[in-house]
Amino acid sequence: MTHGEKAEALFYEGYNCAQSVLMAFEDETGLEPQTAAALASSFGGGLGRLREVCGAVSGAAMVLGLLRGYSDPKDADAKRAHYHLVQSFADRFREENGSIICRELLSGSGAKEGREPEARTASYYKKRPCPQLVKMAAELADQMLPEHRG
Repeated sequence: MTHGEKAEALFYEGYNCAQSVLMAFEDETGLEPQTAAALASSFGGGLGRLREVCGAVSGAAMVLGLLRGYSDPKDADAKRAHYHLVQSFADRFREENGSIICRELLSGSGAKEGREPEARTASYYKKRPCPQLVKMAAELADQMLPEHRG
């Protein structure tokens, strides 16, 4: 199963977008599923359902950070390179989907407004693009990781 397929399956299990993408990469990040789920739990629904940056984008950024990020605050070159990687990811995601903003990605989908999570029903999954977005975000992260081996 690819990381994209795993992310999509995790979303259908009930994990949010960010959790689904981050957890799909457990084989590479080494994060335990419980730790990855907790770490990414705040980023679903565009950051706590505020409909800001898409959770799939945030989850992929976490993957990129864990696998290609920098840790030395004085390493300006590494910081610059990592930010360029994340910007490139966001540009590609935006090119494919028109936006990286949750509310814009969901516009016209019939998704309910408000701050409370919706029940995961068949109609919930049918009306929104999220399963495809998490799959695509994980696939895109997979493509970009080898391009930026460090």
